[in-house]
Amino acid sequence: MSLLAERAEFMLRFLEEPAKIGSITPSSLFLTRKMLAGLPWERMETIVELGAGTGVFTKYMVEHKPEFCQALIIEQNYEMREKLRRRYPGFYYGAKAEDVSVLLQYFALPKADCVISGLPFAAFSRAQQHQVLLAVSQSLQPDGRFVAFQYSLQLKSVLKKYFREVKVAFMPLNFPPAFIYYCKK
Repeated sequence: MSLLAERAEFMLRFLEEPAKIGSITPSSLFLTRKMLAGLPWERMETIVELGAGTGVFTKYMVEHKPEFCQALIIEQNYEMREKLRRRYPGFYYGAKAEDVSVLLQYFALPKADCVISGLPFAAFSRAQQHQVLLAVSQSLQPDGRFVAFQYSLQLKSVLKKYFREVKVAFMPLNFPPAFIYYCKK
């Protein structure tokens, strides 16, 4: 899929369900690299992506994960999920982020070394935020990582309830500019 077609599809899905998609455009390559480049890819056996959208992070995962690493991709939008399933048939797929720990068990996958998130937490109720973050925490290995981006700093205090370490970075080369949360269980 061309970059233009990907952006057009993302905008269409945003216009259909703005609270679920959370942005008018996919994440930039700059944001993707800053979020994911420092992860210990060579040691990852299981990785989860929440809110995969058109697959910007998924593509990076494919290019950097070891061959033995298994991936669970969560995308609530059916059309986007099915396109990703066709593009990356070797991965496992699900629709609801709050079901991530159940899906790992269902597919007989070990707990995740890392969960990557593109979910629009700012559009979620507090209860939904806690439900998803509890599921993420339960799905991670003891030293597992959670990496997410948001367009504000409002999630930081919530993340501190679930992770022993929360660091924040800023990426201005994204539309809109984004904050990246690096968390350790």
